[in-house]
Amino acid sequence: MILGILYLCFVAYPIVFTGIRGWTIAMSGLAFVGVGIGSMSIIILEPAIRRMINSHKPDPETGEPPPEAMMSIVCIAACLTPIGQLWFAWTCVPKSIHWAAPIAAGIPFGAGNTAVFIYASNYLVHSYGIYAASAMAGNAVMRSLLGGTLPLAGPALYARIGANWAGTILGLLEVLIIPIPFMFYRYGAKIRMKSSLIREMREEEERQTRKRNRRAEKGSLVKGAVVVKDGNGIKIVDVDVEKQAAAQLTGVGGLGKQADTRLGIDAAFAKEAEV
Repeated sequence: MILGILYLCFVAYPIVFTGIRGWTIAMSGLAFVGVGIGSMSIIILEPAIRRMINSHKPDPETGEPPPEAMMSIVCIAACLTPIGQLWFAWTCVPKSIHWAAPIAAGIPFGAGNTAVFIYASNYLVHSYGIYAASAMAGNAVMRSLLGGTLPLAGPALYARIGANWAGTILGLLEVLIIPIPFMFYRYGAKIRMKSSLIREMREEEERQTRKRNRRAEKGSLVKGAVVVKDGNGIKIVDVDVEKQAAAQLTGVGGLGKQADTRLGIDAAFAKEAEV
């Protein structure tokens, strides 16, 4: 939804800067500098944002911050986006207002939209786990449909009611959807537990964990063992046990040489097994 509104807001830039303020097409492209600065600020601040996310209480099952930690950033971003939009709406016209004011409005607008896109996507990935690709695909389809259709109404909207009120309507729509990330931040865990798909995902992850643990246990049983060929066939010899027995023989008078010989044999077997 917010991406559809984002592209609908972008319709205003050529209308305002080319149609009303008389800039050339090349110059009007520079009006997006504010949006670019806002987007880059989120990328630059990623280490600080990551610390905010990691400050949340870890999930007892995974030992990592819960998916709702991502929504804490989306909550902040959801407030920045309408601030930038309403700021732009009432500084874009008339022409007597300096051009820097509407361009500067793009900073909180770009920062908010970028943070929503990045951390809402992270929320989906952390929530759906092994099914994250399907969740992201569905999200991309809806995002593309809204982003491709809503801007078609942009020119008529701005022509009918003017840039100020058209931008205000879009800003108010963004204000109306502010509670959504707060709802997911507060009740997201309960909502996820009601999803049959997420429950199946958790059960599948638990099964995979049990399989890995069983394989690790089997591997520990044969760790340090070598395969030895003798006259009676093939047998598995635990090198550590054999060495301990040989070490005990070193304390018995007259058997030190025998122990050294046994250790040499074991070392040879171990080297042969490694090869």
